Amino acid sequence: MTMNTSGLYRGVTGFAQSAPTWVQSAFQAWTAYGLLLFGVLFTAVWWRSRGRVGPRPVALAVLAPSATGAAYATSEVVKNTVDEERPCRALAGAAASLVPCPASGDWSFPSNHAVIAGAAAVALAMAVPRLALLTVPLALLMAFSRVFVGVHYPHDVAWGLLLGGAVAALLVLALTGPVSAVIASVRARGPRAVVWFTGP
Repeated sequence: MTMNTSGLYRGVTGFAQSAPTWVQSAFQAWTAYGLLLFGVLFTAVWWRSRGRVGPRPVALAVLAPSATGAAYATSEVVKNTVDEERPCRALAGAAASLVPCPASGDWSFPSNHAVIAGAAAVALAMAVPRLALLTVPLALLMAFSRVFVGVHYPHDVAWGLLLGGAVAALLVLALTGPVSAVIASVRARGPRAVVWFTGP
């Protein structure tokens, strides 16, 4: 990689080491479990969409987790092509990471957490625009947490957010029409269980 954000990484991780214990614990919990909140939001948006008029809200709700999954798959391809070592292993003299450094071969660029968070934030905002006020800050916080706990460079998370958001946006824009047509057809003639899933 030609990108070098090791100086910024050292600054953030040095700050993390001097932060109060409760702040460190909060970031450790968020970086480990924060993505689950996006799963809760996916479910809530889908449930809300079932009561909306027309198939488009359901299509957007269904595409949100699907596009996020596709963004993650794309991230894995990039990660295994670039093969960037984790900073917690590569940088001599850097502050110790607050969480265990991932095993060798679990590459650093891009950050999967940031990709997932970026994709989920964009896809959810496309389904319910006002959710952007919640999902975008959550995605930024997830990305920052990966640097704070010491397992990613800043450029890993910055590009991860951009990759996830771009893949999700493109897929949602491309597939909303076709998926809406399928949902309209299912609502008209599908099995009862499937009609329940898409809403009356």
